Amino acid sequence: MAYKNEFIRFMAECGVLKFGDFTLKSGRKAPYFINAGEYKKGSQLEKLGGFYADCIVHNKIDADKLFGPAYKGIPLAVSTAVALARKYDMNIGYCFDRKEVKDHGEGGMFVGDVPKDGDRIIIIDDVMTSGKALKESYPKITGAAKVEVTAMVITVDRMEKALDTSLSAVQQAYEDFGIKVYPIVDINDIIKAIEDGEVSGKEYLNAMKEYRAQYGV
Repeated sequence: MAYKNEFIRFMAECGVLKFGDFTLKSGRKAPYFINAGEYKKGSQLEKLGGFYADCIVHNKIDADKLFGPAYKGIPLAVSTAVALARKYDMNIGYCFDRKEVKDHGEGGMFVGDVPKDGDRIIIIDDVMTSGKALKESYPKITGAAKVEVTAMVITVDRMEKALDTSLSAVQQAYEDFGIKVYPIVDINDIIKAIEDGEVSGKEYLNAMKEYRAQYGV
């Protein structure tokens, strides 16, 4: 799957994939870090949407619309919808939620192509760490209409167990909601890309593999 290596190179070029000594929110010391906040330019967002679209099409995920959780998921869902139309001639709707329900104008919780009975919806987000975005989004979407959340698509699966369980956030999502999470790439893809010389970082390979052996699933 050529788009995977292309995406890993893209992350490195954007400064999203970083190597070094990082203290994660969990308190763990990691030799790599994924900082999605480094996607800052229109050209980067356009290309990023294309990779989400590639992942959706490659995995044959059916959907009528995309949902981007506020706030980070909003530009991701929009750029993915544009890329699906441009690259694959798929005219799919998109929507996102408000943090607070609007009580004037058109009102409501959602903006865009709001969920309707019978819709199949893909949730679009960046990196899944604890699964908080899914836990907050799922009841909003399913409470708005009789819809099916067919999948969640993210950029990177760290394949790392949470602090309070032996499951990763991706595995927990399936356990709790029956939703399969599709990453554009996972940590094994990144390690292989480094080994193959697709991106730099060979000096961190041993540390990454040790970290994966200790915390990975």
